[in-house]
Amino acid sequence: MAASSSPPFHIINHGMAALLTLLLLGRSAAAGAPPFSCGPSSPSRGLPFCNTKLPAAQRAADLVSRMTPAEKVSQLGDIAPGVPRLGVPGYKWWNEALHGVAISGKGIHLDQGAVRVATSFPQVLLTAAAFNDNLWFRIGQATGKEARALYNIGQAEGLTMWSPNVNIFRDPRWGRGQETPGEDPAVASRYASAFVRGIQGSATNTLSPPPPVLLTSACCKHATAYDLEDWKGVSRYNFKATVTAQDLADTFNPPFQSCVVEGKASCVMCAYTSVNGVPSCANPDLLTKTFKNSWGLDGYVAADCDAVAIMRNSQFYRPTAEDTVATTLKAGLDIDCGPYIQQYATSAIQKGKLAQQDVDKALKNLFTTRMRLGHFDGDPKANVYGNLGAAHICTPEHKNLALEAALDGIVLLKNTAGVLPLKRGAVASAAVIGHNANDVLALLGNYWGPPCAPTTPLQGIQGYVRNVKFLPGCNSAACNAVSTPQAVALASSSDAVILFMGLSQAQESEGKDRTSLLLPGNQQSLITAVANAAKRPVILVLLTGGPVDITFAQSNPKIGAILWAGYPGQAGGLAIAKVLFGEKNPSGKLPVTWYPEEFTRIPMTDMRMRAAGGYPGRTYRFYNGKTVYKFGFGLSYSKFSQRIATGRKNPAYNTSLLAAGGLMATTDDKASYYVDHMGDEVCEQLKFPAVVKVKNHGPMDGKHTALMFLRWPNATDGRPARQLVGFHSQHLRVGEKANLGFEVSPCEHFSRVTRDGRKVIDRGSHFLKVGKHEVEISFGA
Repeated sequence: MAASSSPPFHIINHGMAALLTLLLLGRSAAAGAPPFSCGPSSPSRGLPFCNTKLPAAQRAADLVSRMTPAEKVSQLGDIAPGVPRLGVPGYKWWNEALHGVAISGKGIHLDQGAVRVATSFPQVLLTAAAFNDNLWFRIGQATGKEARALYNIGQAEGLTMWSPNVNIFRDPRWGRGQETPGEDPAVASRYASAFVRGIQGSATNTLSPPPPVLLTSACCKHATAYDLEDWKGVSRYNFKATVTAQDLADTFNPPFQSCVVEGKASCVMCAYTSVNGVPSCANPDLLTKTFKNSWGLDGYVAADCDAVAIMRNSQFYRPTAEDTVATTLKAGLDIDCGPYIQQYATSAIQKGKLAQQDVDKALKNLFTTRMRLGHFDGDPKANVYGNLGAAHICTPEHKNLALEAALDGIVLLKNTAGVLPLKRGAVASAAVIGHNANDVLALLGNYWGPPCAPTTPLQGIQGYVRNVKFLPGCNSAACNAVSTPQAVALASSSDAVILFMGLSQAQESEGKDRTSLLLPGNQQSLITAVANAAKRPVILVLLTGGPVDITFAQSNPKIGAILWAGYPGQAGGLAIAKVLFGEKNPSGKLPVTWYPEEFTRIPMTDMRMRAAGGYPGRTYRFYNGKTVYKFGFGLSYSKFSQRIATGRKNPAYNTSLLAAGGLMATTDDKASYYVDHMGDEVCEQLKFPAVVKVKNHGPMDGKHTALMFLRWPNATDGRPARQLVGFHSQHLRVGEKANLGFEVSPCEHFSRVTRDGRKVIDRGSHFLKVGKHEVEISFGA
């Protein structure tokens, strides 16, 4: 979303005051009524578009055919006015639900009415660290229910949620990386489909059609290759990205494809980014050929906020406003976030640059989506989701889910000599130091809604230790004013010292990229001074979105334990305390590579994924430089063993199956098989099971997540060093064993992408790898 899509600047600058006001207001007695059409008193109740027995697309076409040209154009922006003569109410398309219902859009109203709060789940990157798509599905489901409940009580003017963000977290400095599921396309793809199914109202997280009436409409953003805000004078509004066909096919586009093909998302949002000379929102190959034709998008394409205006005023892609509007609608755009198309579409038609049929095509997609949401089925309170109301927001189930997500996402990065877990009752006094220790906003990240039951880390620890003393230490995350002497004195007089440091939205957020990976200001010197003064090794808890270079803390024996807690949501403080005191055995794994500070010499504007010459590449799949922590890293309080116990020696049981129909071709440096020639039937026959045998050797019960990777005999010619095949987690008691089943699809998991963007399976050896153990799988050998 554009800068205007974040909370307004007065909310950012006075965020805590605004949040406290919302929380103090709580729930009021007032409740409104949801807008709807086709009720008993509607002037159109007998018309075909009100006939619920007809297909949604047919109903939408009927409605569009009855509108005047001016009425049609009025519907092409995110604020769509009503059409009273047809009984069509006004509608607001822009609503946000990144990790719970948010106040960042225009259609959700938590500042008035019956409900002033919503369940705030952890920011997405921390949720991704759980590597659990059932968890992601349930968070989407809970968020969708709360959004629909707000609509039913008249506090929402829209059910089109412009979430999730499934861009790849390519560069560690990106301010919005916190919003994403991380750097891996396979993880982002599974997150995308799971969250979309949940928020749109599917009953289960399985490959199945969406429900007849959508709970809400999901919109996957921002397609494509968007991951720069404002870096050294280069803005997302004018950045011209150069991206190879190979990188588009195997890194940037897969999550969006999964959103549409597997998750059945009803919207895709195009980004500001100009890719290879063409703005994404003006690219017919992307919007129409790919989204709508190849992937089969059943829904609409939305522009990021003001993207169409920016295309004309900042990117100068077309000479006039009318040319710009015509180009976007003809390319396949359906709606503008902003008024630009509404302002210039009529004159574009009058000047012969735009045809009425181009407008009608967009409107049919928009109204089909609204039909699928039940907006033209009479009173929503009498329909399938009519029972949802204020009592379904911030339910005990949703609060527990927020806690579960935070608990499962927290990553243990260091634990020297068993510093953790702390023993409840054995800690007589605790010093809690750090600017992030008692700040509700530090729990939320961006795109937040006011949480219903926030617990800060300080409050969480106070539930476990009777004598707790708190000192912020820094004036803010910037830490340009520091109280080191006071912190040292407090640390030296306490049994346990826990530091809550890290970043804030002032360093990383929409519109803000970092230029350094180090902790800001005086944070490092404060941490070191406190560690040196403490009686025992201190515990460092990092609340950040993106990774930070904490090499100094890794190597300092006085810093005994390090936790990464992301932006952990409303239950984050309690979750951190439970992990610190051993009520939860940490199981999170890093969904991004943590790079050293030297990585910042690489320009953010270099979009290449693969290493070349002195360029080190990006993400665990291609990066060949030093790391602070690797993708998938995460410690436990217990020792787990894992090994691949079974796996068919040769799933491609004969070469003729692969080579049938001339599938074999020489690509790059060895013989390979084109996946797009194989077809679904052959790909289905190639699938085979693999089992990972896991045991918990103690000393604590806990959850273990097995990450299965594929590696090739070599990483030459653009092959990844390794790539994720899948993940599976299970809770195990001490001494318990389990077999974790994986279905391996060679067409999906063993394929790589060639320079021209085509998937191939190399003939010969491949290796499935879990931890340090691997098995060989051979194709056509």
